This record gives sequence, C-alpha cells and structure tokens, in this order.
Amino acid sequence: MAYVLAIAGSPSHPSRTYSLLEDATQRLQQQGIETGILSVRDIAAEDLAYGRYDSPALEQPKALIEKADGLIIATPIYKASYTGVLKAFLDLLPQKALVGKVVLPLATGGTLAHYLSIDYSLKPVLSELGARNYISTVYAIDKQIQRLEEGGIQLDDEVEQRLNLSIQELAIAVTQAQAASKELAPA
Repeated sequence: MAYVLAIAGSPSHPSRTYSLLEDATQRLQQQGIETGILSVRDIAAEDLAYGRYDSPALEQPKALIEKADGLIIATPIYKASYTGVLKAFLDLLPQKALVGKVVLPLATGGTLAHYLSIDYSLKPVLSELGARNYISTVYAIDKQIQRLEEGGIQLDDEVEQRLNLSIQELAIAVTQAQAASKELAPA
C-alpha cells in the first residue's frame, strides 16, 4: 500500500493549516492510501534551534520520510514565507531526503497576496532536498476554511474542488511510484 507522510509546519495547534492537512489525509485514506502526520512543532525546540542533525529525536521523522512514497507539506504563510519551525526542520534533513518523493504543498494565509510564497520560498528549499515531482499546490486564505464545532472543517467550494483534484493527483502519483519501485526491487 502506498504511504503518504503529511508534515505539519504550523507552530500552533489547533490551526486552520493543521485542520486542512488532516482533511487531506482523510481524503487520501478514502482512496486506499496509508497516511501519517508529523507535526514539526513536536520536535524539541533545542534540536531545531541549535541545528542538532544527530539528535536521536530526528531518527523517527527521517525514517518516516524515507518510507514515504509521497509527502504533503503544509504551512501557514507569515510575512510572505513559510514558518521558521518548518525551515528549521527542513534544514536538519539529509541533503537528498526528498529524492523520488511526490510532494503536495498546502498553505494557508490571511490574504491571496501571498499565494506565490510557495513557489518563491518553499519550493526552492524542497528542490534543494531533491524534490522534483510536485502536485498542484493548494493555497487557501483563512476565510475559505471554517472549523466546525463538532470537529472537522468546511471548505469554500473553490478550495474544496482544488483540494479534491490535488489529492486525486497525489493518490495516482504515489500508487504509480510505489508500483514502479516494486518492479525495480530485486526479487
């Protein structure tokens, strides 16, 4: 079964970004894709701030990324860029940690003016880590995501449509990637 790791780059919880990420993983699960969520805010701040590449706390996150066929990387956009906690985490990954991974960037922000932040700030770092296969980005402004009292979220119709298309594209890509890797594996 294909596996997608969702990386939550939000420094706060709960957040619209995390809720959107949870919604995306549920949609993948409905398509038969195994998922997991890694919240970078749960990694020891000292390890992130001091760049402790060899921290034992990073072994599991690195192993989860290595196992994954695909990644969803979700972040709020602050001051026209992704979060510092996400940057600190990405800086601690091995140089080519994302080689062969299918990546879906998800982002939220207060205004549509920061939509291109994903292309101009996040994707260059992901590319430096080896990411080459990107799924159509989903960017939503805060007012397009309503958290429901009973749990879950209600998305604006336009965001709902874009998320559905991106999730479908991701599910197809990781299933194909996993099948290709099985064909290449020694018998």
